[in-house]
Amino acid sequence: MLSGSNWLRVMIYMIIVGGLLKAIDLPFSYYSGYVLEHRFQLSRQSLAAWMKDQLKALAIAAPLTIAAVEIIYLLLRVDSKFWWIYASIVFIAFAIVMANLAPVLLLPLFFKFKPVENPDLQNRVDRLARRTGKRICGIFEWSLGEKTRKANAAVVGWGNTRRIIVSDTLLKNFSGEEIEVVMAHELCHHVKNHIWYGMAAQSFLTFAAFYAAYRVLPPLARSFGFSGTEDVANFPLMALVMTILSLAALPAVNFFSRQLETAADLYALDVTGDALAFVSGMEKLAEINLVNKTPNKIVAFIFHSHPSVEDRVKLAADRVGQSV
Repeated sequence: MLSGSNWLRVMIYMIIVGGLLKAIDLPFSYYSGYVLEHRFQLSRQSLAAWMKDQLKALAIAAPLTIAAVEIIYLLLRVDSKFWWIYASIVFIAFAIVMANLAPVLLLPLFFKFKPVENPDLQNRVDRLARRTGKRICGIFEWSLGEKTRKANAAVVGWGNTRRIIVSDTLLKNFSGEEIEVVMAHELCHHVKNHIWYGMAAQSFLTFAAFYAAYRVLPPLARSFGFSGTEDVANFPLMALVMTILSLAALPAVNFFSRQLETAADLYALDVTGDALAFVSGMEKLAEINLVNKTPNKIVAFIFHSHPSVEDRVKLAADRVGQSV
């Protein structure tokens, strides 16, 4: 009975495999996300609160993962030649939709948000708008301080949900000038459409990953004795192929990300004209977040999505030198 229902077989298989993988991952997540964070006095969460967040994430990720795998194997059964194209389109469309919905649907499940009401900050936001000639998307205070002492800011969403989020820890510990520079940096991502650049890069990688799976899976499936590529038992092989491709592409992806971040740094320096606030803000972020200011060059090249603090400070110094 079960073997005759393809969708049910895929679901049961993914529940079993996903459960085993989660059981293996949980100790590592606990050590890195709870033990180490408390050891270095970064986390403010109790164990119960941390577990609650883990369960929330699992409740969201599990159904989405099962649905994604169901779609992949449905497409494999329907069209074994062009399934990878259809799967890529579906996954890219889903990523675009979720990028729009995340600020109003997902992030509020883990954090509280409210519009920034600080009059001085509002004046600075208005000034940035006049300098850039661009309408500023919403600025929201992000209640990061309930869970950690780290500080951060980001641009999230697109269209009617695009907004700059600034953590309460950053608002509390940074001067008005430093916050203005941070907002100018994030504003660049908004003004220069960096989110769409990132989506374009992710779309290319999605097509590449599914194409690689399309080319590699048939011989691998035969080697391991599976009935065909549409056999859900070969999903670990598909996941392995995509993981290897993702790791191979990681240096290029992070290099691209660092270019966007450097462009945003230059934009912030040019718009505010405040290199001192930029440097002090970078130094303060590194201190609060316990970031290595001078990481190993090879490690940074492969794994870091942002320039090092050392490089960002040098960038500011070079910019000042050019303007003198």
